[in-house]
Amino acid sequence: MALHKGPERHEARTVSVNPFFGEADPVGGMIEAPPTHRLPDAPLPPSTAYQLVHDELMLDGNARLNLATFVTTWMEPQAGVLMAECRDKNMIDKDEYPRTAELERRCVAMLADLWNAPDPAAAVGCSTTGSSEACMLAGMALKRRWAKRNAGRYPGARPNLVMGINVQVCWDKFCNFWEVEARLVPMEGERFHLDPQAAVELCDENTIGVVGILGSTFDGSYEPIADLCTALDALQERTGLDVPVHVDGASGGMVAPFLDEDLVWDFRLPRVASINSSGHKYGLVYPGVGWALWRDREALPEELVFRVNYLGGEMPTFALNFSRPGAQVVAQYYTFLRLGREGFRAVQQSTRDVARSLADRIAALGDFRLLTRGDQLPVFALTTADDVTSYDVFDVSRRLREGGWLVPAYTFPPHREDLSVLRIVCRNGFSHDLADLFVDDLTRLLPELRRQPHPLTRDKGAATGFHH
Repeated sequence: MALHKGPERHEARTVSVNPFFGEADPVGGMIEAPPTHRLPDAPLPPSTAYQLVHDELMLDGNARLNLATFVTTWMEPQAGVLMAECRDKNMIDKDEYPRTAELERRCVAMLADLWNAPDPAAAVGCSTTGSSEACMLAGMALKRRWAKRNAGRYPGARPNLVMGINVQVCWDKFCNFWEVEARLVPMEGERFHLDPQAAVELCDENTIGVVGILGSTFDGSYEPIADLCTALDALQERTGLDVPVHVDGASGGMVAPFLDEDLVWDFRLPRVASINSSGHKYGLVYPGVGWALWRDREALPEELVFRVNYLGGEMPTFALNFSRPGAQVVAQYYTFLRLGREGFRAVQQSTRDVARSLADRIAALGDFRLLTRGDQLPVFALTTADDVTSYDVFDVSRRLREGGWLVPAYTFPPHREDLSVLRIVCRNGFSHDLADLFVDDLTRLLPELRRQPHPLTRDKGAATGFHH
């Protein structure tokens, strides 16, 4: 969560009030303009407060045109009604809201089955506020298991976690917050994610685990989880080191089971100890809900589970926070119930079809080179062709924003800082029709971009808000 500080020169600002916002006639309904950075002295009529907030939010981008975010921006009206009915339910009060707790339990059971847990009844899991919290919980479990195995050396020895440099920023936060050394496999050439052998070479007796990403946010590609497990199996045979794998399936965990059934990445691999996913990404639920699952109770140390006597009942809980709404969990269960396997397959296939078609049409324009084509996650990355010198991806991103399209441009991490790309995320609700409009707008921009004397973006670090 971003850190904010109080106002400096804004104390005197106020919010202007249109006379028509009044309850009765325009003149009689006028009131003193409320301040923006301190509590007003008196209440406002609800209609006035609503209109003031509503009008300011009009300046936000249109979420449906946001091709930067993985987060769901469209759900059926019925799901919205259910969420409204549950917005006052605190997810932590399981004794007070037993049916909401039961729907959470069912979702965990469904995911254990979907991700091929060897015994779904033995798998343990929980809902979270998103994949970031789920990753923190999974990392805590890895560290605690390692610490128990190395009780004679820890805390003297410093634990480490091996992962590709392309991981989402939550893993950097985990390593920082929980004092774990981050050992990062850099990008090399046209490989934009983790290499199994390079990961193994970073492992030692202090490695708590290796993170594999099922769907990199940088380019939408799957990391080779099965190959990673095979390489770690060989490491154990040579050295005796038994290093577990956590699969960050924030996006791919809700795509691969339906579209890539032959891809082995989940609990079918004995070395996979835990998996997380975002219900609010390709799980098709509004933010924020995520899921963390462990293959069995041995993978989640019991001492991390708190048993709290709260509001009349004992409740086992494993979370970084406490109170949060139950609405998103209910919406996740609704979505599982509503779509089933065949429905999810149809939705995700449609999204992948849009991504692949859009990637091909952009490539056909001739100005761009595709890094990926949307055939794994419905996500693809592209850069300008070698012969394009009058503009760069940051110019394209800026000009697309003028039409309402939010497309991030960013530079890749070490060792590919030389590569700057655009990334397009296709989600349910981004239809072929919207893709047509996007291509039309991009095509209209190109003649003017080609006439530029040189790329116009000087501060590339400030040119995009993309950081994950």
